[in-house]
Amino acid sequence: MPEPKNPQNARDDGAISPAGAGGATDLAMAEATSLEQPPGPGAGGGDRARSLWSDAWHDLRRNPVFIVSGLIIAFLVFISLWPSAIASGDPLACDLGKAQQGSGPGHPFGFNGQGCDVYTRTVYGARASVTVGVCATIGVALLGSVLGGLAGFFGGWFDSVLSRITDVFFAIPVVLGGLVFLSVVPGTTVWPVITFIVLLGWPQIARIARGSVIMAKQNDYVQAARALGAGNSRMLLRHIAPNAIAPVIVVATIALGTYIALEATLSYLGVGLKAPTVSWGIDISSASAYVRNAPHMLLWPAGALAITVLAFIMLGDAVRDALDPKLR
Repeated sequence: MPEPKNPQNARDDGAISPAGAGGATDLAMAEATSLEQPPGPGAGGGDRARSLWSDAWHDLRRNPVFIVSGLIIAFLVFISLWPSAIASGDPLACDLGKAQQGSGPGHPFGFNGQGCDVYTRTVYGARASVTVGVCATIGVALLGSVLGGLAGFFGGWFDSVLSRITDVFFAIPVVLGGLVFLSVVPGTTVWPVITFIVLLGWPQIARIARGSVIMAKQNDYVQAARALGAGNSRMLLRHIAPNAIAPVIVVATIALGTYIALEATLSYLGVGLKAPTVSWGIDISSASAYVRNAPHMLLWPAGALAITVLAFIMLGDAVRDALDPKLR
């Protein structure tokens, strides 16, 4: 006897499905939906992919070297802007009757050879050093980045001329150049020292910026922007500069501490900052003659200078590690 046909068998035997052509479409859509993978942790809105800068900041916040150096630098900037907040005395008020005396009530660092309070002069000396370091670094970074970036982007005769000029500047000894320049351009303010550092410091940043731009302009997104008709200024400012500035920031941050040490060296040699400007280099120079009888005169300004330079170098190392994708 023939078996009875159920509705499903009836459809298989040639009956028309009520769904029509839409049934096949719905089945295909259902299969495609079943093949989709659930969104991963990086696909949702809660944990989006981070850019280079946000990823670097994410790493820096968890780096103890960055935190310690950042706190030291923040404190230095604070006392540079408002030294009277922690030192109520006058750095230029001196009493020869107290010359070379050690620490006492209200004078924790003692007195220098002129009877001036060493603590007050150490606090006020941070202003000159931080001003020279920050202003010189900004000038060096701007001048070197512009010249090096243009040379790396356009190449040609401009790149060749700039390369030869940087070779000449690299051949000049920094201290000797400072002795000659600051002897010709004397001054009692920080600006002659800043000008000298900018004139001799920009070739290093220019070399870094040139190489970084040369590497960045070979990337596919720059070639695509060029093919779409983007102009040179748009490619430089929109596509190349944001991706080539990281090495410049790292080198400039480390160099800032070097510039502070250079200012102290020139002031120690008598060609940098001069009185009545209060500077760690000036105090170290005046204290060197009394280092055996009154070592505290040299210890505190020299210690403040060493901590400041170390803080900026540590900050530069932390920024370099955060911006280097090879270390991830």
